[in-house]
Amino acid sequence: MYNGIVIINKEQGFTSFDVVAKLRGVFGQKKIGHTGTLDPDATGVLPVCLGNATKVCDMLTDSDKEYRAVLLLGIRTDTQDITGQILEEKQVTAGEKEVKEAIRSFTGTQLQIPPMYSALKVNGQKLCDLARAGKTVERKPREIRVYEAEILRMDLPRVEIRFCCSKGTYIRTLCNDIGERLGCGGCMESLVRTSAAGFGIEEAVKLEVLQRAKEEGRLEAYVKSTDTVFLHLPKAVVDRKYDVILNNGNRLKREFFTESDFRTEPERIRVYGSDGKFRAVYRYEEAEKGFRPVKMFLE
Repeated sequence: MYNGIVIINKEQGFTSFDVVAKLRGVFGQKKIGHTGTLDPDATGVLPVCLGNATKVCDMLTDSDKEYRAVLLLGIRTDTQDITGQILEEKQVTAGEKEVKEAIRSFTGTQLQIPPMYSALKVNGQKLCDLARAGKTVERKPREIRVYEAEILRMDLPRVEIRFCCSKGTYIRTLCNDIGERLGCGGCMESLVRTSAAGFGIEEAVKLEVLQRAKEEGRLEAYVKSTDTVFLHLPKAVVDRKYDVILNNGNRLKREFFTESDFRTEPERIRVYGSDGKFRAVYRYEEAEKGFRPVKMFLE
C-alpha cells in the first residue's frame, strides 16, 4: 500500500470524488481521501492522501488556498458562475478605478453566505441537491478571510484576479458579490486553484501522467512522503531500544531521542523511528516533562 500525498492537477469536468475513484484504480488501494472539494468546472491543485496520510486530510482541508479567477461583470446567474442559468444581464458602466476599489474592498475578514449550489449540507441534505429541486433555504454566514485580491489583468467586462484566502471561501460568491457592489452583477467565468496546503500548481500532475507512470512502474516518484506536511516542526529520532514504545503510541521522554534539532522543548515535534521512517507527531506536556502523541502514522 502507498502512504503519502499526491498533488493532482484536476482537470475540468472531474469532481473531487471522480479523482479519488480514478486514483483507487491507479494505485490499487481503497484507502485514499481528498482534501476538500473543488468545483467540477474548476481546475488546479487538489492534494490527495494515500494510506496513513489520510489522517492529515482534515489538516490540509483547513489550510489557506490561492486561486486565479476570471470575473465576468454584467451577468448574474443562479450558480454564481458562467455555467448557471442567467438571471439578469446589465451594462457595465463602472470604470477601471471603481472596479479596482470594489475588488479591494473585499480583502480582510468578512462574513460570506455560502451559495445554494455547493456541497454544504443543511439538515443532512446537500445545498446543491436542494437547489436543483428548485428549493432555497436559509444559510448561515461564515467568517472567511481574503488575504489578497490582486488584479492580474483587466479588460472589462472581464477581470482576472488572484485571490489568497482562508478555507471555506467561495470564489464564485466573491465574484457575485463584487458584481453586486458595482451594481451590474457578476459571475465567475473560470477558476484555477494555484495553491493549497502549501503545494503549488507547478508540482501538480494530471491523472493521465499518473496512469502512464503506473504502466512504466514509476508511481512512487509522484508520491510525497506524509511528513512533508510537518517539515515546519522540529525533528526527533528515537533510539532503537525505544522503537517499541514509539510504535505503541506511548509517551516519550527527551532521553529517548538519539537525534533532535531543538534545545528547548517545542510545542510539537515530528518523530521518526531508528530506521529513519516517519512515525508520529507528538506534543510536549510541561506537567509530565515529556511528549504525548497527537497523531500516529504507522504503516
